[in-house]
Amino acid sequence: MTLFTQMVHLQLTLFLLIIIGLTLKKTGIITKEGQKCLSDITVNLILPCNIISSFMGEMNVSEQLIKNCSGAFLISLGIQMFSILFAKYCFLRCPKEKSRIFTYGMIVSNSSFIGIPIIHSLYGAVGVLYTSFFQIPVRLTMWSSGLALFTHVDRKEAYKKLVKHPCIIAVFLGVLLMVSQVKFPVFLENTLEGISKCMVPISMLAIGAMLAESDIRRMFTRDVLYYCALRLLAYPLLILGVLRLLGIDSVLCSTMVLLSAMPMASTTAILADKYDCSPEIASQTIFVSTLLSIVTLPVFMMIL
Repeated sequence: MTLFTQMVHLQLTLFLLIIIGLTLKKTGIITKEGQKCLSDITVNLILPCNIISSFMGEMNVSEQLIKNCSGAFLISLGIQMFSILFAKYCFLRCPKEKSRIFTYGMIVSNSSFIGIPIIHSLYGAVGVLYTSFFQIPVRLTMWSSGLALFTHVDRKEAYKKLVKHPCIIAVFLGVLLMVSQVKFPVFLENTLEGISKCMVPISMLAIGAMLAESDIRRMFTRDVLYYCALRLLAYPLLILGVLRLLGIDSVLCSTMVLLSAMPMASTTAILADKYDCSPEIASQTIFVSTLLSIVTLPVFMMIL
C-alpha cells in the first residue's frame, strides 16, 4: 500500500465514523443527553488513558539520537509557544466563540491519528520516536492554555481547575512513567490500552452527532476557509522556512512540518461540546479541514 493510499484510507475512516455518528443522531439512537455523555466519557476517561498509554511505549534511544530527540522536544515547545501568539492575533475579527475554537485548533492539530501513521510510513521508527517527543509539549499546552480557552472562570480558578483535570494529571503521570520506566501489571496495561483505542471511534461518533444539527451546505464559510488556509498552508510553510534557516536535520525538520500541517484535532469539538462553546462550528471546521488536508498533505510531502 502506497503512502498516499494509506493516507486516503485514514481520512475515509474518519469520514465514515463521522457519518455513522450523524446517522445515529438523526435516527434518535444518540440523544442530546447521549451526545453529552460521549463528550464527558471522552474527556474524563478515554483521553486520560490515551495520554498515559502514549508514554508507556518502549523508547530505546541510542546515543546518536539523543540530540535530535531533544531537538524535537525543544522545537515542539517553540512551535506551541508561537502558535498561542500567532492564533491570538489571527482571529481578532472573529466572534468570541469562533475565535476560541480556531485558536485551540491552531494550538492542537490531529497529529496523532493521522500524523503518526504517515510519519511511520515515511521515516519508520526514527520518525515515530521524534513524534513521541514532539507530542509532550503538545499535550501540556493542549490541557493548559488550550483547555483554558473553554473555561469561564478567572485565571487563578482556571489554574486550580486545570491542575485537577484528569488529562493534566495523566500528562504528569505519563512523563513520570516514561522517565522512571516503571511497568504496570499486564492486566492494567491491557485495560489502559483497550480504553485508549476507543479514542478515535468515540470522538468521531460524537462529532458526527454534533454535525447532525448543522447544514453541511453551509459549512464552507469564509471564517472556516480562512482558518483552514492558516492551519493547512501558511502555518506549516512558516515553520518549514524557519527550520530550514536553522539548518535542522532533514528528517527531524520534515517530521515537525508534517505534524504541524495536520487538520484540526477532534478534541476541539469534544471540549466545545463539554463547555457549551459552539460545538457545531468546531465539528464543521474539523470536517472541512480534514477534507482539505487530503489535498494539502500530499503537497507538503512533495515539497519535503
